Amino acid sequence: MGSQEIKHWLETRTFHHGAFWDLRRLVEEKERKGLKVSLCIPTLNEEATIGKEVLLFRSELMDRYPLIDELAVIDSGSSDKTLEVAASFGADVYFAGDILPSYGHKRGKGENLWKGIYQLKGDIICYVDADIKNIHPRFVYGLVAPLVYQDNVRYVKAFYDRPLAFSQGTRPSGGGRVTEILVRPLFSLFFPELTVLVQPLSGEYAVRREVLEALPFPIGYGVETSHLIDVYTRWGLDAFAQTDLDRRIHVNQSTRDLGKMSFGILQTFLKRMEKLGLVKEFPEMSTVLRQFQAQDERYDQVEHTIVEEERPPMCEVPEYLARQRGKFALV
Repeated sequence: MGSQEIKHWLETRTFHHGAFWDLRRLVEEKERKGLKVSLCIPTLNEEATIGKEVLLFRSELMDRYPLIDELAVIDSGSSDKTLEVAASFGADVYFAGDILPSYGHKRGKGENLWKGIYQLKGDIICYVDADIKNIHPRFVYGLVAPLVYQDNVRYVKAFYDRPLAFSQGTRPSGGGRVTEILVRPLFSLFFPELTVLVQPLSGEYAVRREVLEALPFPIGYGVETSHLIDVYTRWGLDAFAQTDLDRRIHVNQSTRDLGKMSFGILQTFLKRMEKLGLVKEFPEMSTVLRQFQAQDERYDQVEHTIVEEERPPMCEVPEYLARQRGKFALV
């Protein structure tokens, strides 16, 4: 992709949430096309923020403007009151282990997203993380709108400013630390067209059901990276759009935790390289990440076992196919 093609894509497939301020018009178009929208919030110990998110989305995007037809929290097994708080504010709440129980329960965000496809009923599923401190309706309508208005858009990613402490002056716009240090360099080397996405690892995106059900799902950190590669290789760059949501405020992760995330993402990326035939075959790789911690003058090595298992495409799951054949209307 040359500079002119990149410029054209950015001009035609990059939006600002402000372009979709007319929620009444958006709802009318959604209803005219007979679309149903499900909002899925994956959680693990988010009692501090989940209530505000559910309350805001219900009041603004279900009661005031009926853009969302279904609002569900799918939880990995919180030890706090996440599910109780979410239910008290009107969300449908599910423990991921209770969905498709014959497949077992694997703890991870990707697991929640995958099981959400089975549990939820919308033609469009919008995923929003549960830890957003400056939550606003734009985190949903800004992502859903391109899918409602443009039939050829299949997958919409969010991007935003993520404030960190910095000295005064110009700060480059881009993704988080893992994006800029790991994912963007990898995409630049092997999938340069995907570098048009400002924040490929953003946790907020909206996708058509027929796309989601065709994708395998890593259960952990690699889910967003795998989605982008799989959608791109199957439908091309024109399947994507992205929306500027201005700003997202949340608790920033430690460098140590970002190392774990990078390790999982890299596993997923290398598996995709092998699957696509871009490399012949990798040797068997370790699933143990080794980090150091220091105490006084002693340095201890800490080992973390991180295995990026994958769930199959939902369209290959017999229970899902049976459910779709007997699909019932949203209420």
